Amino acid sequence: MTAVSRVVVTGSIATDHLMSFPGRFADQLIADQLHTVSLSFLVDELTVRRGGVAANIAYGLGLLGLRPELVGAVGPDFADYRQWLERHGVDCGSVLVSESAYTARFVCTTDDDLCQIASFYPGAMTEAAAIDLRAVLGAAPVALVLVGPDDPVAMRRHASACRDRGVPFIADPSQQLATMSGTDIAEFLTGAAYLITNEYEYELLRTKLDIEEADLDGMGGVVVTTRGADGVLIRAAGAQAHVPAASVAGVVDPTGGGDAFRAGFAAGVVRGLPSQTAAALGCQLAAYAITEPGGQEYALTASTLCRDLALTYGEAVAEAVSRTLNAQP
Repeated sequence: MTAVSRVVVTGSIATDHLMSFPGRFADQLIADQLHTVSLSFLVDELTVRRGGVAANIAYGLGLLGLRPELVGAVGPDFADYRQWLERHGVDCGSVLVSESAYTARFVCTTDDDLCQIASFYPGAMTEAAAIDLRAVLGAAPVALVLVGPDDPVAMRRHASACRDRGVPFIADPSQQLATMSGTDIAEFLTGAAYLITNEYEYELLRTKLDIEEADLDGMGGVVVTTRGADGVLIRAAGAQAHVPAASVAGVVDPTGGGDAFRAGFAAGVVRGLPSQTAAALGCQLAAYAITEPGGQEYALTASTLCRDLALTYGEAVAEAVSRTLNAQP
């Protein structure tokens, strides 16, 4: 990988344990006894999936021909997951392995009403702040760092490392917005070349910062807001553009769509594509991801990708992406 295309992805690495309960939680709950609730649900399905925002994004970047450097904290149970990621083009050399905690886990049971009871064990992720991103970046030029949801202290430190080194970075606070104060969010966003959130996160972020939309858009950088089936809104320098979502035959699992979008967008930015073209690439990857169960189950070929881009976004976009794919090893 050439220095100009070097991309680093920081954030969560996790394993998802997903179960299905053939019934309704509501039928098992007694309203006036919730204070003493003690239930065990017999489930009829268990699916274990590779997950974590940073790992999902790195997987997508690997499919697009980059060799992303994954930065996060995991447990000693990461060996099989590491092999999977490395087979798909991800450099795991900067992943910290905890000596005492397991890799983060999301354990969720869904009933017939699609109600969910879930737990998230951060595990080794709480040690991510011990990672020195400055050392990871080293002396070689870095095209882009994506700072994703992680231990909040780690997120702020990683953003600071990028600012100190003058490396452009994408700020992707995601679900950690709920745990971050307005002061922490402002520190995290300062100097970001791009801010990526979904619609709800965008409004939550503005509320926590107590600023108007124009003030956020004027903080510098490009503000990218994903809106599901309504596509993506891009704001920069007082102007805005809308990129429609790519066509999807049928949604199987929407969970990894946002991560796949970030992978496509980051790959486009690293390869010099304009923000709108990069967003189109991201939308197309998201469309692939949500038609498969899990954030790392989709696959692609350059020819299929460019064909599908042409159908939704036109030949010019497809040709621009094709040129960047052909220019990279």
